[in-house]
Amino acid sequence: MQSIKSRIINFILRNRHLLRFKLRKPVFDFNSSIENFRRECEEGAAKYGKIPEGVSVVSDEISGVKAEWLVPAGAPADKIIMYVHGGGYVSGSCSDHRGFVARFAASCGYAALTYEYRLAPEHPFPAAVEDSVAVYRALTGSKYAPADIIIAGESAGGGLTLALLLALKKSGMQLPAAALAISPWTDLRCEGESYRTKNKVSLAPLNSWIVFGKYYAGKTDPSNPLISPLYGDLTGLPPIMINSGTDDELYDDGKNFYLKAKAAGADIRFRSGEGMVHCYPLLAPMFPEAVEAMDQIVAFIKEHFGRRVKTPATAGAGI
Repeated sequence: MQSIKSRIINFILRNRHLLRFKLRKPVFDFNSSIENFRRECEEGAAKYGKIPEGVSVVSDEISGVKAEWLVPAGAPADKIIMYVHGGGYVSGSCSDHRGFVARFAASCGYAALTYEYRLAPEHPFPAAVEDSVAVYRALTGSKYAPADIIIAGESAGGGLTLALLLALKKSGMQLPAAALAISPWTDLRCEGESYRTKNKVSLAPLNSWIVFGKYYAGKTDPSNPLISPLYGDLTGLPPIMINSGTDDELYDDGKNFYLKAKAAGADIRFRSGEGMVHCYPLLAPMFPEAVEAMDQIVAFIKEHFGRRVKTPATAGAGI
């Protein structure tokens, strides 16, 4: 049974427009300001951006891409989580994800790297994929073996995580140890049933995924697997864990990718959060369901990193 605490918090999140004295949930269209949306994301993140004690923050630049290391004290030096931020491909940055990813890294006990891939509409596909491949190539070309990297991401970053696996496979590069996708956006054609059934109860502004998808795909067919990994060849992928909340427009994106990958023989797990909203594990420790989901994510990461460690990482971690 869903906890009372999660019901209250999810209700507040779904109806946060009321706190702005607006009776209706906002509607996104092609006249909506992307700059305002980005600013709102940054301002919202600033309220919850506290860095856990013992986590060092180190700025970096990798293959011309701005990046940031979030390193918990005592983290092993030879293993990293390459974290792909969300934001509908139109927003997201190291700064607006710093608090979330720092807590995630602290929970896992491993260093995490965030990076700022180019955003739409200024930079549509394939910019985000190209930047992600460049960062991964730089990491594996330095001191990290592919087996020492786990790629993780949420929302559009979860979809980009899965698209990155397909891009790496296509290019013949060695794949990472595993991948984690929280509420991944895998179908930019937005054809899953949950886009229709959960639109009004999800956290996103109405119609926002349609707008974001068109901005990101640009002139490319959105069924291109590197845009919508749901339509790709899902054989030969590393172990994957997907977590999706049932009260999210992207629920079917995660579920359908899982079903297709499972049928293709992939080692893949799917956790369905009943009554849960978009990316709810990142809300831990606010309510029990988020804590339980994050605990399972941490266990998955530790399982696939194993126990081999070298000397602890320092605040100067980098490539």
